[in-house]
Amino acid sequence: MTKIAFIGAGSLVFTRNLARDILTFPLLKDATLTLMDIDAERLDFAKKSVQRIVDAGNYPAKVEATMDRVEALKGADIVLVTILVGSTDVWRYDIEIPEKYGVDINIGDTRGPSGIFRALRTIPVMLDIARDVERYCPDAYMLNYTNPMAMLSRAIMRETNVRYVGLCHSVQGTAEMLARWIGAPMEEITYTCAGINHMAWFLKFEWNGKDAYPLIRKAITENPEIYNEEIVRNEMFLHLDYYVTESSGHNSEYNWWFRKRPDLIEKYCTHGTGWNPGEHAYVLKRYREREERWRKEAQEWFSSDKPISLERGHEYAAYIINALMGGEPFEFNGNVTNTNLVTNLPQNACVEVPVWASRKGFEPVYVGALPPQCAMLTNLSSQIEELAVEGALTGNPRLIFQAIAYDPLTAAVLSLAEIKQMVNEMFQQNRNYLPQFKHFEV
Repeated sequence: MTKIAFIGAGSLVFTRNLARDILTFPLLKDATLTLMDIDAERLDFAKKSVQRIVDAGNYPAKVEATMDRVEALKGADIVLVTILVGSTDVWRYDIEIPEKYGVDINIGDTRGPSGIFRALRTIPVMLDIARDVERYCPDAYMLNYTNPMAMLSRAIMRETNVRYVGLCHSVQGTAEMLARWIGAPMEEITYTCAGINHMAWFLKFEWNGKDAYPLIRKAITENPEIYNEEIVRNEMFLHLDYYVTESSGHNSEYNWWFRKRPDLIEKYCTHGTGWNPGEHAYVLKRYREREERWRKEAQEWFSSDKPISLERGHEYAAYIINALMGGEPFEFNGNVTNTNLVTNLPQNACVEVPVWASRKGFEPVYVGALPPQCAMLTNLSSQIEELAVEGALTGNPRLIFQAIAYDPLTAAVLSLAEIKQMVNEMFQQNRNYLPQFKHFEV
């Protein structure tokens, strides 16, 4: 019997979908699903949701719920982490303070000043979880979905010995999008994708063994609907020749090209990103609505007369868990330590590469060098993340300032003195959430 601990089980839709998918595997149908969250109301909804799936499928699985993390981890074989440190009222300043200085942030959960301060708040909590895994279930595999993925993963892999991988949907999501654009069934698509989280590049994208990039370029240049669906990423592809993962909204923050002037924001970022960039208030409004909507949606799900679907979805963590427990080996893109896997990215940094999961554990795949035009931007972002993690782990605010000083978007807008002032203000706003820092001024 496999014990799977969900740390941050209050992510209701994710927990519900993943539990459904896990139970479809014969090896896992009798698993113990232990749900843990610090929010009692969300935890109760999560337990009822998963129990409804177990009852509907007549599975011999066991559902537990606890607010005690140690209790959840004891004896676990798999630890899934989906946490958020602080509510919207905490991280809103990650967007609002840079915006005041002219740095227009769209989403702010991965890199740049916003992503780095989210990492500073989250790294101590993630390290506490990882150290508890070492203590109470040292043979468990830890699968993390929490952002900012690269910096959190790097801290965990540097400071602990847990059997760890970081997971993100952006690789397979982008692959499915590109296949749709060229009319290809996903089962006929193969690809190799590598880089860092939210900035991995499709080094190969083939349809039935043939290069599909000419078809993608044709679709983008000849179909305005396709071009407008992902303007930022499509512009990057048309000029850099390789397609990058994650959304245009995210990618507009990670470079110098699209968000440094109002006219560029209007041209490239106001459409085709899935958000309403240029208006940080809109981003916050969407997140607040999401926070407020969950209770209503949960109640509607329970009150619905429709039978719930038990059909396996596409939540790939379930395939990974099945493979680790002895089922069919499974290939996915994961965040791991760069042990010379990507030869022109920093050694030991966190990279996102193909990984095989099996009863032997995780086996990352050697990729080699990224194309130079892709490596330049990716290398800079990776080195910034390395510096930020060093600052986070040592409690050195000056390293955090220096990391943010090299952020492409920030540097395109502000002087060093202005960046220093902005970072000091962000430190003061976050001081109650940064126990690793003794000083809050650069």
